[in-house]
Amino acid sequence: MKRSGLPVFVQLDGRPVILVGTGAVADAKRRLLERAGAVVVDEANEACLALVACDDPESVAARLKARAILVNVADRPDLCDFTLPAIIEREPVTVAIGTGGASAGLAAALRQRLEAMLPASLGGMADALKRNRDVIRARWPDAGDRRRAIGAALAGRLDPLTDQPADTVERWLATPDAGHAGFVRIALRSADPDDLTLREARLLAQADRVTHRADVPAAILTRARADAERIACDTPPANLPGLTVDLEWGA
Repeated sequence: MKRSGLPVFVQLDGRPVILVGTGAVADAKRRLLERAGAVVVDEANEACLALVACDDPESVAARLKARAILVNVADRPDLCDFTLPAIIEREPVTVAIGTGGASAGLAAALRQRLEAMLPASLGGMADALKRNRDVIRARWPDAGDRRRAIGAALAGRLDPLTDQPADTVERWLATPDAGHAGFVRIALRSADPDDLTLREARLLAQADRVTHRADVPAAILTRARADAERIACDTPPANLPGLTVDLEWGA
């Protein structure tokens, strides 16, 4: 069985990448590489990566692979060492969507749907979090406390899917209860995780622990972070640190 690839972001600024081919597809690949800062070179040059968009890709790919170069061949996933995802940019935030070469159309459709969900202010929020990194570290020296504080904020007042003012991170840090995480109860309406609201899905992804009744469907529990503690109980323990999401299921 073919395994899915490992998603990585490669820094190409100033580095050579081979491009073989002419025409509209090759031109689009060239624009993509140049936007990433790569130096586009031909097959005669040395490089670690190559993009191929030509009429006879098999022989070209074989020559490049014999030189230990990782190759992407347009519309030929069977010849690819790596694939190129559909990309959403909110600089410095980049969202990449890949299907392992199964369907570029599906990746493009997902990009179009997600593009509408990500506000223009998202990149500014990322910059603000980076700019205030020292302030955040000083306020929460413990890494666990820091992760919980940021997670709680991103699930609430710093909601990344809501258009935010430029000073939203600074205003969050100025509030006395900025690190409060708390307790949230979710009354499940369905055993299908796709029926979770965006807010519920984000809370599960941020939770430090999930308390739940024994009959809560496993498909819902898998939406929580892999390292989140799971506690099956009828009555959730009180005063737990961090963010606790309690799941109720009455179906």
